Amino acid sequence: MIHVVVGFRTGHPEISSRNKAFSALPRFGGFTQGEPGTEIHPDIAPQPGDIVVTKKRVSAFAGSDLDLVLRAGGVDSLVLTGIATSGVVLSTLRQAADLDFELTVLTDGCLDTDPEVHRVLTEKVFPRQAEVTTIDEWTRSLAR
Repeated sequence: MIHVVVGFRTGHPEISSRNKAFSALPRFGGFTQGEPGTEIHPDIAPQPGDIVVTKKRVSAFAGSDLDLVLRAGGVDSLVLTGIATSGVVLSTLRQAADLDFELTVLTDGCLDTDPEVHRVLTEKVFPRQAEVTTIDEWTRSLAR
């Protein structure tokens, strides 16, 4: 299991004023490493052997060592979940597809502030590059 979190240095020197998504964050606080907003929810907290990757952009690959960790571990397929479907999941899926990973997206493991955007992505866009299924369907497929 690999958990991906966003985390910046104090003062956010990694964030350009041209980065519309992240430049709106307060200079202090706002996803600074170690702050409450960067913690993984206790219900899915990393277990022994799990890896935590810190990213600096929307995609889990951009500004992180995720690709290095995956390749070193011989990983060739990914199961994606996350918030937001139109941000992290979309960006990560596109980059992972370009890196030739086999992909699965768990629709009910993703969330977007706009339900229609979530629907369009999971029903029309993601199936072009990934298997799209539910958590229950995916779990059942593992038991076979």
